[in-house]
Amino acid sequence: MQHTRFEQARIQQLVGTYSPEAMPKLPLDFGDFLSLLWRIDHHAEHGGQRTYYYACAAALAAGLNLPQKILLVVETAAAGEMIRTLHNVPYRGVERLVDVADRRAALIQLLRMRDDTLRIGTYQEGWSRGYPGAGIVDTELRERVFAVLYTALQGQFSHYGRLLLVLDIVLSDLLLGAGSAPECTLDMLVNEFDYPDPTDPDVRRSYHDPR
Repeated sequence: MQHTRFEQARIQQLVGTYSPEAMPKLPLDFGDFLSLLWRIDHHAEHGGQRTYYYACAAALAAGLNLPQKILLVVETAAAGEMIRTLHNVPYRGVERLVDVADRRAALIQLLRMRDDTLRIGTYQEGWSRGYPGAGIVDTELRERVFAVLYTALQGQFSHYGRLLLVLDIVLSDLLLGAGSAPECTLDMLVNEFDYPDPTDPDVRRSYHDPR
């Protein structure tokens, strides 16, 4: 089934860096909040980026008016363990204790699937020494590696990445409860909720500061 341009753009935003140089273009929702937490985890050792993503996530949480049980789990988690600790959210509420263990087990699996999908979608960020396989001497083998990394994987992820859209709907139901999913534009977040202004030179400079 062919995905729409909106779905493609949405997937690209969810796996994007959310950096000042790659600011989100679509309105942000709970899926973007999860991706920002993922960014905190994966940039935990880089001071500037960690601080930037913390500020982005906090502003989006305020804009979406996320429940306190989500905020408590996030605020008490260390960078590097944000996503992992979300499976404890069901224990923060008292309305559905009868199935809390099942909800936690489901969250563990769904969050793990989301993490794996994002890792596949952002694999190019892990290239530290140029194109993987560029130094392979055997021409035929090198071209087969390239065919997978630069053709097959990229081409298939545009379809496989739709899993993110489905996962975010289910995760939103489990973590927030069923109902309408709010969203915020970037301008609204910057002007009303202290989201780091991507056009601010100081924000851009701080983002790249590893300290």
